[in-house]
Amino acid sequence: MNSDTYLTIAAPAEGLYKDKGSRFLAFAYPVFSESDIKPLVDALKTEYYDARHHCYAWQLGIEASEGGVRFRANDDGEPAGSAGRPILGQLLSRGVTNVLVVVVRYFGGIKLGVPGLIAAYKGATADALAAAEVVERTENREVVVEFPYLAMNEVMRVVKEMAPEVLGQDFDLACRMRLSIRLRDAGSLVDRMAGIEGVNVSLSS
Repeated sequence: MNSDTYLTIAAPAEGLYKDKGSRFLAFAYPVFSESDIKPLVDALKTEYYDARHHCYAWQLGIEASEGGVRFRANDDGEPAGSAGRPILGQLLSRGVTNVLVVVVRYFGGIKLGVPGLIAAYKGATADALAAAEVVERTENREVVVEFPYLAMNEVMRVVKEMAPEVLGQDFDLACRMRLSIRLRDAGSLVDRMAGIEGVNVSLSS
């Protein structure tokens, strides 16, 4: 893969692991920012309010992205390192990012011990990721271009040639476009736009 591509999951997926009466329900989600995570975890806590634990892990970004790679693991009351880290370990072993996995545990009355818990959280996560479609995506950057109406033709020529995704545009006396382009091409787009008289261009993280 190129330095600005990564693997993630195309859509939510679910998995299941059972051991000694305990049930581990795994839910995998594609996510794009940390702000996506809490609402998903909270929704599962609401839906499965009678479960004993709602453990999770997530990873976001790639080395080439603005914030680098970010991740977190949460044991939600299970013994330290027995839940969140095995979930995260499956994300790492599958090589996927921009993914959240939450594993909801219903206790079956028999303690599994730390090795049993690690196997269970790992197994539930692996089952959910096996059910997911893994896809390759590109890491993109948002570029904001502000320009006078007189520069419209030159700006649009660059847009046509470099083919960024147009996220939004406002053509008034002062024109503004929000563009999204592959990380590897962002610098070139900024340089070309900045070379047009009257254009103000900036990168958004």
